[in-house]
Amino acid sequence: MSTSSPASRRWHWLLAGTLALALAVPFAPVLAQDEQEEPEEEIELAEEDVACLECHDDPKLSAKLESGETISLHISTEAFLSSMHNENSCADCHYEIDIETHGKGEIAIASKRDLGVAMADICQDCHKKKYREYDDSVHAMLIEQGSEKAPMCADCHNPHTVRSWKLAEPAAAMPCGKCHKDVFEAAANDVHGMAAGNQQNPAPVCSGCHQAHGVKAASLGTALRDTCLECHDDAAARHKVWLPNAERHFESISCPACHAPTAERRVNLRLFQGAGADQQQMLEESGVPQFVKLAKEIDKKDLGLDGSELRALLKQVAGDGANGKVVLRGRLEVSSAVQAHQLADKSKALADCTMCHQAGAQPFTSVNLTIAGPDGRPLRHDVQTEVLNSLQSLDSVQGFYVLGSTRIKLLDYLLVLVVLGLGGGLAAHASARFVFRRIREKQARKALAGSADAASQSSTGDSGKA
Repeated sequence: MSTSSPASRRWHWLLAGTLALALAVPFAPVLAQDEQEEPEEEIELAEEDVACLECHDDPKLSAKLESGETISLHISTEAFLSSMHNENSCADCHYEIDIETHGKGEIAIASKRDLGVAMADICQDCHKKKYREYDDSVHAMLIEQGSEKAPMCADCHNPHTVRSWKLAEPAAAMPCGKCHKDVFEAAANDVHGMAAGNQQNPAPVCSGCHQAHGVKAASLGTALRDTCLECHDDAAARHKVWLPNAERHFESISCPACHAPTAERRVNLRLFQGAGADQQQMLEESGVPQFVKLAKEIDKKDLGLDGSELRALLKQVAGDGANGKVVLRGRLEVSSAVQAHQLADKSKALADCTMCHQAGAQPFTSVNLTIAGPDGRPLRHDVQTEVLNSLQSLDSVQGFYVLGSTRIKLLDYLLVLVVLGLGGGLAAHASARFVFRRIREKQARKALAGSADAASQSSTGDSGKA
């Protein structure tokens, strides 16, 4: 049995530790690398897919369609392997292709549009939830109405190169700019666009406000305002500090009307039907375009509807399928979608009450009447600005009154007459009371004098008899 001193044992532990560290050091970089980077799983294409790409990975490969259009048939193998669809087989989407005859005859495709519509139906096989959202969107409704421009799945998501929006370049992640170029460019330079790269307080991109697939018409209902308040959840409380009737302002003024200070504004008289909590914005029936036709028939001179014409149109709209009372609800909004995306920092937002609450204020120099079309987008017709100040439209636009701006002069005159009448009546009453009181006092004095004379005569008579 061997023994060792405490000093000897400490040397043994130090030697063992040094040896262990020396052995571990060469492997440390490898271990660290393993923790930081997980090797991507290599995707192996099926033999059939490799065969497809042997032909289609050719930038020059294209075909002529019946419409005369030329369609590229090029599919980059490298891009496909990097896409989110890299585990799908070609036949998963192109199952209608007969491999025996493929590429050996003319392509029976009418146009790029027809191909897009047909392939969109295939997308829903895997993307059911997103497709349901899309199917209820303004884009899908436009396609149903025959639009040749409304986007389908492949217009936003190239199925052979699609990547997660978290990894894709901004233009690919937000393809909205392909169709909405002016709006997209405006949004890129407003307060949200300028803060797009802020990691601490990221600003919303297009889909943050409008949704990616369930896009609705921006002017329909209050969805956009509600979206603003979801992020700016203290906005209502902050406005109540300085803005009288803040809730009423939130109901009648769109957010950009104040937060896009350089924009032009207008009054939008929107058609609603029903009463109380059941009141709903009116939607024109699909395939039955009545509003534009009626408005043009009534506004024969094309000068914009005046008070009596507006009332006549409301009466006809109410009699043409609008169950319940038809009313107008006014809203102050900016004049274009571009201006709605020119939002400034909140320190520059309009907070001057005289911008609206004074005679001749700019926002009330432009008025239009709208009904929501079948896809939710507004159908407009101009209205004469005098309508807001006309007694004839008192019943029509009773739900939109702006103190100091929408003033009906005839009512002002009537008010003056009432005031004068009340003042005159009070003065006449006071004068009459004064005159009658003097008469009564005079009569009383006269009666008193008469009584005194009679008493005196009676006293004189009694003395003579005595």
